[in-house]
Amino acid sequence: MNVPVNVVVAVDGTSGSGKSSTCRAVADRLGLRYLDTGAQYRAITWWMLREGVDVHDAEAVAARAGEPVLVSGTDPLAPSITVDGVDVSVEIRSDEVNGAVSPVSAVPAVRSRLVDLQRALIGTGGIVVEGRDIGSVVWPQAELKVYLTADPAARAARRALENGGADLTATQESLLARDKIDSGRAVAPLTMADGAVHVDSTDLTLDEVVELVVGLVMERV
Repeated sequence: MNVPVNVVVAVDGTSGSGKSSTCRAVADRLGLRYLDTGAQYRAITWWMLREGVDVHDAEAVAARAGEPVLVSGTDPLAPSITVDGVDVSVEIRSDEVNGAVSPVSAVPAVRSRLVDLQRALIGTGGIVVEGRDIGSVVWPQAELKVYLTADPAARAARRALENGGADLTATQESLLARDKIDSGRAVAPLTMADGAVHVDSTDLTLDEVVELVVGLVMERV
């Protein structure tokens, strides 16, 4: 499929709604790059934990937010994230990082730094970007903005499967807690951006969601 080389697709939404799988597949189908902004927040959280920074101390986190060097690989078939030259793609998915990423992400200095990184990558165009504030804050001028959700039970089932059959109840509680934090934070809260298309993936397969988003891109460009 031929799409303009500078097209930007912004996909926001709740945890476990299928953003990563959808965005990677859409980027691959359309020959675009892919950026997982959540991985960047996880990477800086991993670094804070490794350095012994109290992630619940916003001032301490802010004081060191500019230190780690983060590089995001944008190949949709092999996305990567490095911190100070070390690939941490596996490490950032640990339970420890899962439990610490929300407070770190809420620190304005962290968001400011990462938004600058994200805009630099997006600015060269031709990219599908997933996150929680892409269409509302990072790149509101995106040609297509999608807000992807699913009901809590479906999201928990998917995330539990990804995590090797984790406890469904605990997984759902964790997702809902993350939603509350992300939606309630003072800086760049999770919200549906103006002009975004709401896609509920609860009763859709991954292929159906991908087809839907690809179709929306082609309509807009």
